[in-house]
Amino acid sequence: MPGINTNFLDPNLDADAFVKRFETESREVFAKRSAIARACGLREGMAVADVGAGTGLFVDYFALDVKKSGRVYAVELSEVFAERLQKRIVSRNQSQVEVVRCTERDVSLPEGSVDTVFTCDTYHHFEYPKATLASIYRALRPGGTFVIVDFERIPGKTREWLLNHVRCGKQQVIREVTDAGFVLMEEVALGLEENYFLRFLRL
Repeated sequence: MPGINTNFLDPNLDADAFVKRFETESREVFAKRSAIARACGLREGMAVADVGAGTGLFVDYFALDVKKSGRVYAVELSEVFAERLQKRIVSRNQSQVEVVRCTERDVSLPEGSVDTVFTCDTYHHFEYPKATLASIYRALRPGGTFVIVDFERIPGKTREWLLNHVRCGKQQVIREVTDAGFVLMEEVALGLEENYFLRFLRL
């Protein structure tokens, strides 16, 4: 939706307020964060991009999985979040983690640089999905995977706030991603109620 990222682009963004909002057990993806991270199937030495890394909710898990020989790109549109992430990885001695500033149209990763691209509650923030998906496709190595965790959008079932906030439902997401050249591999059942977990293949 137009303007959906306006708050995140504000140089006066209150990052601590978003930590309290995002990192709480009442948020489903936070409560299920370990299961979500494990379902990505990362292994030692792999390279993963967390697109829309935000407060760094999944960075620790990914850094642990790929170990020092791997690479974690914490990709972020917000300058405030990017600066916070940078301080965070330095304080935790995560030398395998690198913060990348992206744009609204491009994840800003080198061609063929990652094995997995991960987004959690971020896809619906893609204002230019066609361009962004093309950049994700380029960044992935052949045989790489693209994981999308995002909100269900089911009229009559989904909360009203989400219906107004999320621009499209799961089936439209699948259409957009497959139109970009990806192949849907599976939907992973993790006991999620408000969200879904989709895994796509980059041929």
